[in-house]
Amino acid sequence: MRLILYNIRYGTGTGPVFHLPVPGAGYLRSSRRTLAGIGEFLRAQQPDIVGLLEVDTGSLRAGLTNQAEHLATLLGHYSTWECKYGAGSLNHYLPIVRKQANAFLAAPHVAAQRFHYFDTGIKRLIIELELADVCVFLVHLSLKYRHRQSQLRHLHDLVMKSPKPVVVAGDFNAFWGNHELYLFTRASGLTSANTQQLPSFPARTPRMELDFVLVSAGVEVTGFRIPDVRFSDHRPLVCDFNVKPASPRGIL
Repeated sequence: MRLILYNIRYGTGTGPVFHLPVPGAGYLRSSRRTLAGIGEFLRAQQPDIVGLLEVDTGSLRAGLTNQAEHLATLLGHYSTWECKYGAGSLNHYLPIVRKQANAFLAAPHVAAQRFHYFDTGIKRLIIELELADVCVFLVHLSLKYRHRQSQLRHLHDLVMKSPKPVVVAGDFNAFWGNHELYLFTRASGLTSANTQQLPSFPARTPRMELDFVLVSAGVEVTGFRIPDVRFSDHRPLVCDFNVKPASPRGIL
């Protein structure tokens, strides 16, 4: 099974032009060419599951295009998405911002989908996609260290309750890399698919390991790479794995 994790920055692209005429101005405009490039990359990889972060689900910035549905249609996949802010957040009332989401695209049969929410931070959404033999969680953690640690505790409890092997994928905003996740991974029994600690950010010259794919016992990683793809400020992660449904969690 192939999983791709990609923070696509709402299809707004990257490079010097992103900060013209003022820093961050690129967040107000997306590019059809960028979205087309992302779609071509994903289709060439033939993924079974795609976890997308920073997706625009139909604001004026994206020309009213739901990027998750558009890419799912291109791949022939099922899609599920949700606004990444908590239900009581004022961001739900702001133009453009209220259309900012995370999404799963999936080719296999989906047994269930669940939306969970952290109780701290601005970005609170956790999407759980349950397949026949594995549960996959998609997260985008807070920029604040204190909030991230609280979110990791919440995520630990969700992972430990799963009756199936688990894959956790997301932008952890872990500015100290996997050292910041040490206690979380030890407590949950998860291991990183990125055994070489390859960086994924920024896309042009990666220096930081912000994006992670973590797997539990019962999930065997057979391949992992971070291709040189620059449609966003993050590079995508491509992880191939097999699930051993006969192996109870915690037993090899």
